[in-house]
Amino acid sequence: MEDLARALLFVFAFGAVFVGCMVIEAIYCSRTGRGHLYDFKETLANLATGASYKIVDGIAIALVISTCYDLVTPYGLGWRPELGVISVLATIIFTDLFMYVNHLAQHKIRWFWSVHVTHHSSPRMNLSTALRQNFLNALTGNWVLMWIPLALIGFDRDWVLIAIEANLVYQFFMHSEVFNAPKWWGKVFNTPSHHRVHHGSNPAQIDRNFGGVLIIWDKLFGTFQAEETAGEIRYGVPRMPARPYNPVYLQLHEFGEMFRDVAKYRDPRILLMTPEWVHRRNTPAPEASGQATAPETATP
Repeated sequence: MEDLARALLFVFAFGAVFVGCMVIEAIYCSRTGRGHLYDFKETLANLATGASYKIVDGIAIALVISTCYDLVTPYGLGWRPELGVISVLATIIFTDLFMYVNHLAQHKIRWFWSVHVTHHSSPRMNLSTALRQNFLNALTGNWVLMWIPLALIGFDRDWVLIAIEANLVYQFFMHSEVFNAPKWWGKVFNTPSHHRVHHGSNPAQIDRNFGGVLIIWDKLFGTFQAEETAGEIRYGVPRMPARPYNPVYLQLHEFGEMFRDVAKYRDPRILLMTPEWVHRRNTPAPEASGQATAPETATP
């Protein structure tokens, strides 16, 4: 119960901070002639999805994820570092690395993407977009890719929780068209510029810049794309939600579409393949249509 109380305290405390920052950004946009960057009804939908996501996520961490973490830890490397600069940096770096892996998987595996798509389904980029999440996220099990490796290394569970939440707080401020970071900062760290590319749906922007705090993983693993060479950024996904202001629909529509595809094509592989796999597989070949087809890639 203590873990649950702390999780809910985080939700309400940082929720108030986030809303305050959104108000400041919205006022700034309005006064600088960029009021179109915010849509009131969409902002309300983002707040609703964010609240439902974080409450379920907090309960999952307190009741399930923490228990699994403690069960797995004894079978790992058994590293129990003392609190110090090196151990704190190691926790931050490894947490960010496995968050990169987790984020990449959410784009490449439809089972995960069917939930993560909510976050990418806005045609706008502002601080409220960061809260546009899905309450089913923890229920898909993608947390295994992030929490379990950290448990096997031996990091203290509470340290990991702090590192993950701090990482997510940092990422909140990446969702903006009006604020930027110095270019020298972007050589190592994620910036709003880098993350704007990540939310783009044009070819040069798809599956790029997955980093949370650090952008070095993208540069190391070939998924980095600078905004300057990414072309015009068009936010959203190829199949935008039909009811963009309905928070329930925003969180469930793609999940339902995924299972309809499984039933229609009678192919459970759809759950584990890339988001566009089934559509490309059932699209006429270039020879038949007379048109060239781009290489398969996940939706943004």
